[in-house]
Amino acid sequence: MEITENGFIFSDDKNKIDAAAVHHYLSTQSYWAQEIPMETVVKSIANSICFGIYKDTRQIGFARWITDGATFGYLADVYVEKEFRGQGLSKKLMTIMLFHEELQGLRRYMLATQDAHSLYSQFGFAPLETPESMMAIVIKNAYTRRDD
Repeated sequence: MEITENGFIFSDDKNKIDAAAVHHYLSTQSYWAQEIPMETVVKSIANSICFGIYKDTRQIGFARWITDGATFGYLADVYVEKEFRGQGLSKKLMTIMLFHEELQGLRRYMLATQDAHSLYSQFGFAPLETPESMMAIVIKNAYTRRDD
């Protein structure tokens, strides 16, 4: 799948992904994956349905879905480079992803966010109805912890 709009390319082609650019953003600019190792980013790309946003050949956005392809999908590592925000790129990316053939018919779509609730609510995401039924193991600062 590849869509060109207003000079931007939206694609699910993993061969287009600039893993170094994704790693740089996640490890230095995201609040959720500070200092994530490059090899972890590469492995996450290999094991997910990935989407990129490109301006010319430069990777300026990214998102990936972790899914079994049948019942569940978790959206992770979504970003648009700061200089390209405010142009509707996140909304376009969300629209493209939610209509992607490999993400149809799932029973549950989930994500976690600190600051993008207004974006995701436009696409049907809402706070959990029964958060007490959900559980997680969360390793805080997983990539910045040092075993000394």
